[in-house]
Amino acid sequence: MSRDRNERGGSSGRPLPARLDPRAGRPPRSVRGQAAPARTGQRDDDERAVRGRSRTGRGAVVARAVAAVLSVVLLGASGWGWYLGRVAEATVNRTDAIPTAGNSNAGDAPEAMNLLLVGNDSRSQLSEEQLAELSAGTDSGINTDTMILVHVPADGSRASFVSFPRDSYVEIPGHGMDKLNAAYAYGYGEVDDSAPEEERAAGGAQLLVQTISQLTGLMIDHYAEVDLLGFFELSSVVGGVEVNLCAPVDDSAYSGAVFDAGVQTIAGAEALAFVRQRHGLPRGDLDRIVRQQVFMAGVLRKILDEDVLLDLGKQRQLVEAASQSLTIDRDLVLLELAQQMQAVTAGSIEFQTVPIVGDDRDDEGRSILRLADEDDLHAFFADLSAEPEQAAAPTAEAPPTAAPSEVSVEVYNGSGIPGLAGEAGTALEDAGFTVTSTGNASSSDYTQTTIRHAAGDEALAAALAAQVPGAVTEASEDPSPGTVQLVLGEDFNGVGQQTTPQAPAPTATAAEPPRTAADTSCIN
Repeated sequence: MSRDRNERGGSSGRPLPARLDPRAGRPPRSVRGQAAPARTGQRDDDERAVRGRSRTGRGAVVARAVAAVLSVVLLGASGWGWYLGRVAEATVNRTDAIPTAGNSNAGDAPEAMNLLLVGNDSRSQLSEEQLAELSAGTDSGINTDTMILVHVPADGSRASFVSFPRDSYVEIPGHGMDKLNAAYAYGYGEVDDSAPEEERAAGGAQLLVQTISQLTGLMIDHYAEVDLLGFFELSSVVGGVEVNLCAPVDDSAYSGAVFDAGVQTIAGAEALAFVRQRHGLPRGDLDRIVRQQVFMAGVLRKILDEDVLLDLGKQRQLVEAASQSLTIDRDLVLLELAQQMQAVTAGSIEFQTVPIVGDDRDDEGRSILRLADEDDLHAFFADLSAEPEQAAAPTAEAPPTAAPSEVSVEVYNGSGIPGLAGEAGTALEDAGFTVTSTGNASSSDYTQTTIRHAAGDEALAAALAAQVPGAVTEASEDPSPGTVQLVLGEDFNGVGQQTTPQAPAPTATAAEPPRTAADTSCIN
């Protein structure tokens, strides 16, 4: 049923009914540019001018898809692309989202780009009829329930999307610890209530940018925001995207999401319900985040399949819908963004979620998500934003190794197995080493066999390590110069034999493996 409904109305290109038009009776939220160029005359001339020109390659199609996911459309270098750029720049909303302070720089490459993509779940502009049509419930205020950091390196070779759960418990500058989705509301409320709406919205965006910057250690270069109805319109213009559910869902009481299991095409109100559902999903909001990521990936694949570059009318329709539904910072140049992403492919677009420790409750008893600590988060985002590695440096030569007859060894038993030091000592003597003593170690709970050596005795230690592969070698002040100590652990299997590999140490936090835009496997 879902597929049939969308085939009848989702991809026809007809305008939305007045009751669902996000621009009907809606005042602009921020300053817009000049009016868009006329739809006749100039458009016809430009369409004729672009005919006969060489078509942009597949890489440009992918770049356009990613730009659509970000709610901007690829604006090529051709005359038609320049014209679409003028249309977009003339109609897009602008806001002062990037603060002058509190936006740290962790050393990104100068041409790399970090964009904060935000979904504002406010329903204040919706009528009762629209709320019912979209199963949007009552107004949730001005909280931002979708927050995604998009990183594109200087060479434009990939794009990384990292989602932040709305219940992430974080430090909000000037407000202490709270849920991440409260940052925008705090910033909005800090601006005098007599100020114009666009100034209050800019205050919300700036505090959210500062919060994300502090959390990640990265400078946020640009900001893009789409609201509830804006998402509805964009998903309808695309004509529906293909998603794959592992099991059927029925969330008619909350989001309105009712879907069968398996592959299906969704658009419009169904798409909105799909990305909003969290009730009834195994991991709640974390599964909702995966839904959002999968839908964005589906938009990319849909545009690839339709070969949008060959449909000038669809190009303009996407540009108009995207630009009219977006609010972006004043310095973001859409054409430059698209050009930077020319080399991106579906397989090089990765989606993941910020590393999470687990569920918890705050002092007020609210459900929250604990994130990794600051050092781990900064390391995660530093790795995410690292530029592609250059060719590896030549491997250093192996250290010199002494002959066994030149090595004196003290053997200590730290395994707790009686007689093991004596057995090892005998085996080492048979191998040509000089064993000066055997005995018990300071404790019998060593898990790993260790070779200790004084500074400058690396060659002696290397000779012994060759007879106990897998042993850990370390410099120490315990051995006398010229003598090497062998401390046997429970992993010791005998001289000349590999030690038992150690189990990996548990990690406090672990990010889920990235999911690429090319992945079509089923989700919750």
